[in-house]
Amino acid sequence: MRPFKLADANDRLSVLCIGAHSDDIEIGAGATILGWIDRGVRLDVHWVVLSAQGSRRDEARASAEAFLAGSERSVIELGEFKDGFFPYQGAEIKIWFEALKRRISPDVILCHSRHDAHQDHREVCALTWNTFRDHAILEYEIPKWDGDLSQPNIFIPASRSLMERKAKLLRDHFGTQRSKDWFDAETFMGLARLRGMECRAPDGFAEAFHGRKITVQ
Repeated sequence: MRPFKLADANDRLSVLCIGAHSDDIEIGAGATILGWIDRGVRLDVHWVVLSAQGSRRDEARASAEAFLAGSERSVIELGEFKDGFFPYQGAEIKIWFEALKRRISPDVILCHSRHDAHQDHREVCALTWNTFRDHAILEYEIPKWDGDLSQPNIFIPASRSLMERKAKLLRDHFGTQRSKDWFDAETFMGLARLRGMECRAPDGFAEAFHGRKITVQ
C-alpha cells in the first residue's frame, strides 16, 4: 500500500495537539510527534492539556517539553477544567475552544476519539469537531480497562526504537500514573505492535487514528 505523507523533511507542518488530561496526547500520538521531529519535519506545535492541576500540571509541562524537543516552534497551554466533569462544563470549554480558534489555524489536529469511553475524552472530541470544521482531524486512541478500542482507519508507522523511547518518556514523566495496571511499556508497545501488523508497518509498529473526513491532493 502506498502511504500518503502529511509532510517530508524540511516541510513545515503546524499541529494542534489536544488532550483532556496530562498524559493523553503522549499516549495517543507520542511516537507520531517524535517521528515527525526525527524525520526533519519543521513542526510548529500548539500543545493543549485542558485539565492539568497540582502535580499533574508539572508532569504535563515537563513531558510536553521532552516530546517536543527539536520542534521548530512550540506553545504549551495548560488548562484547569475539572477532571471527570467535562460534560457539565461544556459551555465554558466551548468558549475556550472558540477563543483558541481565533488564535490558530493548524494544518492538522490530533485529538481524542469519538469512540473513547471516558466522558472527558468524548467531550473534547465533540467540541474539536464542532469548533474546527474545516481542518484535518485525526482522533487518537488510548488503551484502558474499559475495552473501548475500535477499528482505526489511519496508521502512522513507527520504529521499535521510537516506541521504546515513547514508553520511556511516559514512564519518566508521569510518576503519578505508574501504579495503574495499564500504564506500562508492555501495553503501549503491544497496542503499537497490533496496529503495525494491521498496516504492515516496515518495523512492525504503528500508532492508529480515526479520520472522518480527509482531503487528499
